[in-house]
Amino acid sequence: MSTDSRSPSATGGVAHHCGRDPFTGEPIELWVDNGVIRRESVPGAVTETDGGWIVPGLVDAHNHVGIAPGLGVTIEQARAFAQADVRAGALLIREVGSPLDTHPLDDDPTGPVFVRAGKHIARTKRYLRGYGIELDDPDDLAAEVTRQARAGDGWVKLVGDWIDREVGDLAPLWTRDQLDAAVHAAHAEGGRITAHVFGTDALPDIIAAGFDCIEHGTGLTDDLIDAMVAKSIALVPTFIQVENFPGIADGADRFPTYQAHMRALHRSAPAVFAAAREAGVTMFAGTDAGGFIEHGRIVDEIAAMVAAGFPARDALLAATYGPRSWLGAGILDDGDRADFLVLDDDPTRDLQTLRRPRAVVCAGRYVL
Repeated sequence: MSTDSRSPSATGGVAHHCGRDPFTGEPIELWVDNGVIRRESVPGAVTETDGGWIVPGLVDAHNHVGIAPGLGVTIEQARAFAQADVRAGALLIREVGSPLDTHPLDDDPTGPVFVRAGKHIARTKRYLRGYGIELDDPDDLAAEVTRQARAGDGWVKLVGDWIDREVGDLAPLWTRDQLDAAVHAAHAEGGRITAHVFGTDALPDIIAAGFDCIEHGTGLTDDLIDAMVAKSIALVPTFIQVENFPGIADGADRFPTYQAHMRALHRSAPAVFAAAREAGVTMFAGTDAGGFIEHGRIVDEIAAMVAAGFPARDALLAATYGPRSWLGAGILDDGDRADFLVLDDDPTRDLQTLRRPRAVVCAGRYVL
């Protein structure tokens, strides 16, 4: 990805950015020195931003840079996907499962920061073929969780439910004992564990086992939502992926029960997510890019959250400070990597300004 010659920080100089914080309305002033933020004045800095609004780089909390339809993604293809996300302002990606090891992308000076979950863990014939690790013996789950925790960057991802062709509908993959062992294994490695779940049946055991996050969560009920709040379990609802549920159902004519279930989950999803928000479930923005969803759509996900009833300020927090704190990433503090957007308008009042940033600054370099 090319950088903009306007940036003194790209050529060894120090850049100065002065704007406002849309969450507080207060002035915000940053110096960028060698790709790092300084919050105290640095002599000789060149002012690059004087006015406007400054927000931390957006976070796509559910993304698959190493996946594309047909599989076989190369590292260079993954790099292009990551760059599409960066151009959209997503400078931190939580990659929740990938058949490709994308760690080589960490050396890209204009690429996003990654937090990875290794490969998906599923059972044989109970997930998309070739996408992850398929266990013949589900009692091997805890050992595989340990392996994937060590292969990733602090996260592990299980497939919690998927179509069971013998049942003809979504069904859980794991027993409660297996899930308890998986959580223990992940936490013993200092990691966190999340689960893909569309329906309801897998959720009680996953929540009771103490998972750290749930992906999608369209089958949540009021009692399960309350349990998530009590256990401080986060939710990444992937609004724009849920919009694909009717199309997924359309392609499953052999399984009419599953078809009806997916369509029902699609219809009820807005009310489910609204109930989760009202109850106080911590929710983060994630696109599920890499399969049905193209990369570079983080702003679409934020807009979908607003369309579903989130105040614009809350939706923006769910894609900036919220997930950055959750993932242990920089939030424009002294010493943080210089990842931020400069906007012409207040994004809490005009969300569309995120689609036309004045600048996207990634590790101190202009990438847009």
